[in-house]
Amino acid sequence: MKSIFYLLIALVSLNSYAQIERVEPPNWWVGFEESELQLMVYGEKIGEATPEIEYEGVSIVEVYKADNPNYLFIDLKISEEAKPGNFDLKLKIPGASEEVYNYELKARTKPAEEFVGFDNTDAVYLITPDRFANGDPSNDIDISLNEKTIDREDDYARHGGDIRGIIDHLEYIDEMGFTAIWSSPLLTNDMKSGSYHGYAMTDFYQVDPRFGTLDEYKELAEKADARGIKLIMDQVANHIGLEHWWMKDLPFDNWINYQEQYENGEKIRYSNHKRTVNQDKYAADIDKKRMNDGWFVDTMPDLNQRNPFMAKYLIQNSIWWIETLELGGIRQDTYPYPDKEFMSDWAGAIMKEYPNFNIVGEEWSQNPLLIRYWQDGVENGYDSNLKSTMDFAMQGKIVEGLNEDEGWEKGLHQLYAGLANDFAYESPENIMIFPDNHDMSRIYTQLQEDFINTKMALGYLLALPRIPQIYYGTEILMDDTAKPGDHGLIRTEFPGGWDDSEVNAFTGEGLSEKQKEMQAFLKTILNYRKTSKAIHEGKTVHFAPENGIYLLSQISGDEKIVLLLNKNNEPVDLDLSRFEELGLRNVEMKNLLSGEKITWKEKLSLSERGIYFYTTKIN
Repeated sequence: MKSIFYLLIALVSLNSYAQIERVEPPNWWVGFEESELQLMVYGEKIGEATPEIEYEGVSIVEVYKADNPNYLFIDLKISEEAKPGNFDLKLKIPGASEEVYNYELKARTKPAEEFVGFDNTDAVYLITPDRFANGDPSNDIDISLNEKTIDREDDYARHGGDIRGIIDHLEYIDEMGFTAIWSSPLLTNDMKSGSYHGYAMTDFYQVDPRFGTLDEYKELAEKADARGIKLIMDQVANHIGLEHWWMKDLPFDNWINYQEQYENGEKIRYSNHKRTVNQDKYAADIDKKRMNDGWFVDTMPDLNQRNPFMAKYLIQNSIWWIETLELGGIRQDTYPYPDKEFMSDWAGAIMKEYPNFNIVGEEWSQNPLLIRYWQDGVENGYDSNLKSTMDFAMQGKIVEGLNEDEGWEKGLHQLYAGLANDFAYESPENIMIFPDNHDMSRIYTQLQEDFINTKMALGYLLALPRIPQIYYGTEILMDDTAKPGDHGLIRTEFPGGWDDSEVNAFTGEGLSEKQKEMQAFLKTILNYRKTSKAIHEGKTVHFAPENGIYLLSQISGDEKIVLLLNKNNEPVDLDLSRFEELGLRNVEMKNLLSGEKITWKEKLSLSERGIYFYTTKIN
């Protein structure tokens, strides 16, 4: 009887150790510049294990125990001799059975230099996938996740759009003239409500099953690439969703910011959103801490990137997705909120592996100095390694200038003065400009539903030395005028994306004449700029606005572009003698928008308020 009793005790002891639940990253590749890989291993009492690997070219460098015994961090060295293949990660636990995890090292599908990021030759189409198109209604609901319903009457509930919906409409995106897609996050967001937007991720290595599968995500990347369309992934290094699997069993005592308060059930300090502390040499330490460590909201824990294991985890996760999807870029959310030294290391690690890649960081500021601070190459004592930032400042100037009447330093002067700030940037052509996005009112609403002003705004920004981004639905005048700024309304369903849609913007069926005109307008300019060297690399010259008219030109070799914004309601003859330096006298040009041909002489008749887009590319 005693022997049976002790056998039972031994079995209970063995069973007290669960199987390995997770190893992240779930696989890796050979041939990186950085030879070290850090594995996070998770399972009950796995921290007590001793790891072993027998595989040529792979060795264990260091093993770290976390504060939580359910985690083990293992540093591996993957030498140049390592070949693609599988090896067993053996974990020997005292008094328990050996755990084995089969780990795969893959061959890289293409050389690092062939990972070419988006640039100013591209035009980016921003999509909120839950609201774009429902290509697979069978994945609308997943009963294993917290939010289990579809409610298309609720602007803050899930509507069912998915990856398949984007794949199904790649032809439309291509024909419109877009060359890159930026989708809001597609990873699992297992929150109890508001999970549709994706920015409260609960698993950094899993595609949300309501959006589709990893294979479908890869299919999207492959089919987009076949059309010459790059895929930009939206990533978040600053925070996670409260339902992230980490939050049930945190690995370290400092894995998230204000962790002690969270674990004690105390009120969490929110971010003060004073983003200038990143540049302010007079900033108080308490203000810096509240900015970088504070949570956005109660449901979004703020990650502590100063923890070296967290930092390594986030860097490796980004590289894993670049390699898995062969990405054409990353858009990093809330760029100034994480630890800024980490952000330099993060971007630097990516650019080291992929020298032709690109990352755009979100700095929501109307101050060009703050936007400038984050761009790589600017002499300011901070090496950001970040090529592109977002031009909220210029976006604001465009809206302000078109909305207000002409006057001294008013109206079109706002656009002129805004562009004059380009002296501050290391490379203005790597700044991303946009009329609107998923977090701000639709441009049609911002411009008080003025159709002509909306055309002027869109045409102007597409001709600037910038990387342009257009939000889905802007091409058909989607608006949020009923509740300006309401995020749920901003992210309205794209008509035609659902089987019961009464209007189909993909085919044009049911669109109003104005919607069709705007769609055609954007399609014309977008497809022109695809091959326009003048826009991509030309010399930019603009002339201070006079009498309600602003002229901007782009010149590269024989291709010359003249963009005119005219705010006069009555016909006007524009004296062209002021623009002699452009070398256009007696040059034949074509109005890209109307097809009208002109010869540039003494004057130009502008018959109505609006935008005029002249080019020397006649055919």
